[in-house]
Amino acid sequence: MAYALAFSRGQRAVPAVVADGARRLTELERRRLAFLGEAGAAEYGPLRALAYLVLRVPVGLLGGVILGLIGVGAATGVELALGWWVTGRHLDGIPPTWWIVLYTGVAGIVLLFLAVQGLVGVAALERAVARRCLGPSPLAEYERRIAQLSVTRAEVVDAVDDERRRIERDLHDGVQQRLVALGMLIGRARRAGDHERASELLKQAHEESQRALADLREVTWRVYPAALDGEGLRAALESVAERSAVPVTIGYDVPGRPPHAVETAAYFVVCEAVTNAAKHSGAGRVRVEVAGSGTMIGVRIEDDGTGGADPSGGGLAGLARRVAALDGTFAVHSPPGGPTVITAELPCG
Repeated sequence: MAYALAFSRGQRAVPAVVADGARRLTELERRRLAFLGEAGAAEYGPLRALAYLVLRVPVGLLGGVILGLIGVGAATGVELALGWWVTGRHLDGIPPTWWIVLYTGVAGIVLLFLAVQGLVGVAALERAVARRCLGPSPLAEYERRIAQLSVTRAEVVDAVDDERRRIERDLHDGVQQRLVALGMLIGRARRAGDHERASELLKQAHEESQRALADLREVTWRVYPAALDGEGLRAALESVAERSAVPVTIGYDVPGRPPHAVETAAYFVVCEAVTNAAKHSGAGRVRVEVAGSGTMIGVRIEDDGTGGADPSGGGLAGLARRVAALDGTFAVHSPPGGPTVITAELPCG
């Protein structure tokens, strides 16, 4: 009956007095449950509040019985101790020989352990009942998840488009300009009537071609570093530190190798954060920390720049979308005057 009340999709009338009382009692219960570590979001109406209170009664009675047994046990233990060593009135006429004391102590410890485990179980049961009755219904949770996945998918498409625009801009402003200059130098060398002048122009063209190749390597490295596939995330981050215009310190403590998608996201978070620190914040140093276990990878980048980074900016917003696509969390803390701290939590499962 209580379960049907909790998850009924129909509209059932509840008297206003009953509904108000149920809400007030339920809010008091939620405050008490916050001490037990259950402080999740609550989505409930009068019917679900009533269902929770109905289901809460047997759970509360069970907890009260266990507390009562603990009280009886404690009182019995005190009475035994007083009778054995203070008043001399032995309970049931049994003198406190060493093996009686040992037997009673062991039995008391075992019973206390069982009682404490019972209380832990009751607390867990209380949290489960609260999550089931007061939290989102399974259907609402599925609907929220579907909506979240739809938004994330759209954000991933936007992030891919932003990345393509960035690549086009890098090619246009860098490599393309150098190739144009290279073509002009070669054309001037062909038209030069003086052999020495032609040689000088060809020398300049060769130098320009080397710079164009360096820019092209830089663009391809920013698109996707080969070290990430071969040697893994740690080697890729070390290459970021080597190429950075500011000193970068890398701290890496990840057992094993994370999934490829997690490595890629963590790499681009670090790469974008280091690039922003070098170009915009005036930082003198950057500290990168990557740590995690088999289920979660944490990335933290801190610089000593002037702060004021805009989380809604193109680069950081793209990183947030990339992390969200993996069900991770992304945060930017950059007060005016610094420091700027960028964190990302990436699940590995």
